[in-house]
Amino acid sequence: MRTTAVVAIASLSLLVTACSGAASETVRSAPPVTSKPAVTKFKVEQVTAGLEHGWDVGFLPDGKILVTQRPGKLTLLDNGVKHDVTADFSDVHVRGEGGLMGMVISKDFATSREFITCQTHKEGDNAVDIRLVTWRLSEDGASATKVKDLLTGLPVNPSGRHSGCRPTLAADDALLVGTGDTARPAFPQDRTSLGGKVLRVDAKTGNPLPDNPFISSANPNEQRVFTYGHRNVQGVTVRPGSGQVFTAEHGPAIDDEVNLERAGANYGWDPSKGGTETSYDEGVPMTDTRRFPDAVSPLWTTGEITEAICGAEFLTGSQWGTLEGSLAVTALKGQKLLLFRLDDTGKVTEVTLPPEFDDKFGRLRAVRSAPDGSLYITTSEGKDDKLLRVTPGV
Repeated sequence: MRTTAVVAIASLSLLVTACSGAASETVRSAPPVTSKPAVTKFKVEQVTAGLEHGWDVGFLPDGKILVTQRPGKLTLLDNGVKHDVTADFSDVHVRGEGGLMGMVISKDFATSREFITCQTHKEGDNAVDIRLVTWRLSEDGASATKVKDLLTGLPVNPSGRHSGCRPTLAADDALLVGTGDTARPAFPQDRTSLGGKVLRVDAKTGNPLPDNPFISSANPNEQRVFTYGHRNVQGVTVRPGSGQVFTAEHGPAIDDEVNLERAGANYGWDPSKGGTETSYDEGVPMTDTRRFPDAVSPLWTTGEITEAICGAEFLTGSQWGTLEGSLAVTALKGQKLLLFRLDDTGKVTEVTLPPEFDDKFGRLRAVRSAPDGSLYITTSEGKDDKLLRVTPGV
């Protein structure tokens, strides 16, 4: 039987509802025993405006900030002053949900000045694939030069639908990449396709890592797969100190999911109905445990609505008090921030919606933690988008 935490999103303070079959029981988590100060308010500051679909944020060792924008623009922020970075994005296929998307700063940026983007690729007017690209930022930050295609062949839909694509570096330097199924019914359950997956690759070569769950496969795509059976993974983050990988994923008209990733596991999305359906049938369960009894049930879902949850990041640093270690998830449709308290196993014990964000800034996309522990969030309205800095309130 499916067991998950389903929450009524409309409330500003949410309780976790554990469901099993037709029975349900609402449970309250006990307040943690801690000497940490309680943080109940948030301070939200605008770092910059004038962005266009700010998609991801990266922090450089010298304190500057890089921001990708979906139409194929790269911006460098230096003490809040915005500078355009010249780079050749003429081969980026910008349509719908596709374009210049996720980004990570290389661990050795201080010496290599490299960063990695995830972007849709075109040749002429034709969409070819989604790919990871390694770039090098000039010393003055004025331009970026393409170093190489790190990984090609992620499927693309010419409309841009379900393009993914969120890369994140794990503590062991593995590059984790959440991908979308590009609205192709067979891809999520096909482990030889890179769509509808969380991938795990070497951040320098794009090659599969030797301890990946399907490394013994003869297929190089399958070797890169960490988990499969996903619809459209928009957020990937690693829990500090644990190595646990959490994702935020778009459902169809219901059941956006927060998942705890388990190497080699199936997360149960199959709009092909076991290969019997050639259309993209979104009437199937987001996690189909009847078809796939071993599919991993989500930690939490939006239930009978969807909020288009997006970026995911953990709150780090003692300044967050009792909220330290909470999982922050942005929402596009819901235009809000969700905070999840988790136990050591990753189970959701409480969900809250800080009112400072609710419908105040528009669609919220990226959320990344800066070196000082503050959260940076981008808006994604498509016009005069903002980069916001979030810290504990007074």
